Amino acid sequence: MKFISRMVSLVFHPLIIPTLGLLLIFNVGTHFSYLPVAYQRVVYLVVFLSTFILPLSIIPLFLLIGVIKSVHMSDRRERLWPVFFTSVFYFIGYYFLKRLQFVPTFIELFVFSSLLTIYAAMAITLFWKISMHMIGIGGLTAALLVLAVYFPNDLFFPFLLVLITAGIIGVSRLYLNAHRPQQVYLGFILGFAVVFLGVILRL
Repeated sequence: MKFISRMVSLVFHPLIIPTLGLLLIFNVGTHFSYLPVAYQRVVYLVVFLSTFILPLSIIPLFLLIGVIKSVHMSDRRERLWPVFFTSVFYFIGYYFLKRLQFVPTFIELFVFSSLLTIYAAMAITLFWKISMHMIGIGGLTAALLVLAVYFPNDLFFPFLLVLITAGIIGVSRLYLNAHRPQQVYLGFILGFAVVFLGVILRL
């Protein structure tokens, strides 16, 4: 069970959630699916580089200079600098998406709201440890719900799948003793609320 929990935490790492979100947005049957494949690839590349590759690339440096003791960053204080630099990379990604004229507004807002969750997580981490995994999947759940509300597609099963995935991630984090229950619940609520409001209020 511990191995499965670790695999779930790895596969659904918060840094990969924006890319998984794009995968869903482009493939759940909305009009975003009709964006030319070449344009989709550019969006994937920008988001993947800025929200996954670049934030991940600084971890070895932080390990080397002693900012963090392990990749798990169990101590909330270890998370501050990695989260700060992650927010910088997210902002760069959002900036480039804004410069691309063909990127749908919904996707811009999804990335922008994801950036806001990073800022919120950074502020909370100054005082308290919160589940980044649940913030990420909570944000993705909210994005899919907004997608279902605004676009006339039957997204019940994709939404249900993401919701079940959120539950599995939460259970995994608790099983690994990475977080207390309130850190898991509030992480999901924070991610969901920030992305939901960040997208729906600007559409």
